Amino acid sequence: MKRVMMYIFVLFFLAQNAIAQSGYKLTKTFHIASTGGWDYITVDPTSNKLYVSHGTQVNVLDKTTGDSLGVISNTTGVHGIALVNNINKGYTSNGRLNNVSVFDLKTNAVLKQIPTGENPDAIFYEPVSKKIITCNGRSKDLTIIDVASEQVVATIAVGGKPETAVSDEAGKVFVNIEDKNEILAIDIKKNETSHWALNAESPTGLAIDVASKRLFAGCEKTLVVMDATNGKVVTTIPIGEGCDGVAFDSKSKLIFTSNGSGTMSVIKEVSKNKFELVENVVSKKGARTICEDESTGAVYMPTAEFEPQAPGEKGRPKMIPGSFQIIVFQKSK
Repeated sequence: MKRVMMYIFVLFFLAQNAIAQSGYKLTKTFHIASTGGWDYITVDPTSNKLYVSHGTQVNVLDKTTGDSLGVISNTTGVHGIALVNNINKGYTSNGRLNNVSVFDLKTNAVLKQIPTGENPDAIFYEPVSKKIITCNGRSKDLTIIDVASEQVVATIAVGGKPETAVSDEAGKVFVNIEDKNEILAIDIKKNETSHWALNAESPTGLAIDVASKRLFAGCEKTLVVMDATNGKVVTTIPIGEGCDGVAFDSKSKLIFTSNGSGTMSVIKEVSKNKFELVENVVSKKGARTICEDESTGAVYMPTAEFEPQAPGEKGRPKMIPGSFQIIVFQKSK
């Protein structure tokens, strides 16, 4: 009888484990031989282009094959890339130049550079106000750029280091303040701000489900789900270590966190108040940032190969020159 019960338990465990699998597998690796570090990566769901921040330039790849489609130069210390397809322009945040490059989406030609605060990091397009917003880590503020005039129209102090920002597409912007462990909510119509405690450390990546009004903040070993209407924490979910990016697929209702320790956490939004960890997919060490293509379901993360560290050695390991790469995860059919 004991043996039968054990057999039933094992079958139940295996069935539950099989159900829990996300189906995402590493399917491709795009190698980029040039030198330099990296940060954010952006996919254009309306085309075949993938934009990769890489040291002093942005590499433009075919998102299906990894073939090079061009380079956007003179973006020293580039962190992020924002796209505004209806005006055929892209924008890069150049951390060491303290400016934003405006480039043509068809030709990759740089059209203009616009001064920002110090060390512009994350960058995104806010569709309600039609503004480009940069999160400036060193000057602890946001630069607001009007896309029509290509002029800075406002600078907003945030009281800490802004890491990533998103919009609810209804007049509010939310910013992870990394050194304050909070989210700053900004009403861009009323110019009012609210500080919401995350009760978790080092918020970096941030995504939003506009439909359910839920924010997903990637913190140290924790994903915090927050109500975007009032700042209340809905739930917290354990994730891998070293998260620096969060992506959300509004079709599948899946949340992805890129964990630099070598995993990608996949979380299911069952309802606006219920969230379940589906799987910690094995990725590669150093894959800390992420983007997801809703048109195909593919997930992209940049990383590299690293030199081995001595026992007890702290800090990030040194990158092996020429080993920069983009790893691609897709769901098995």
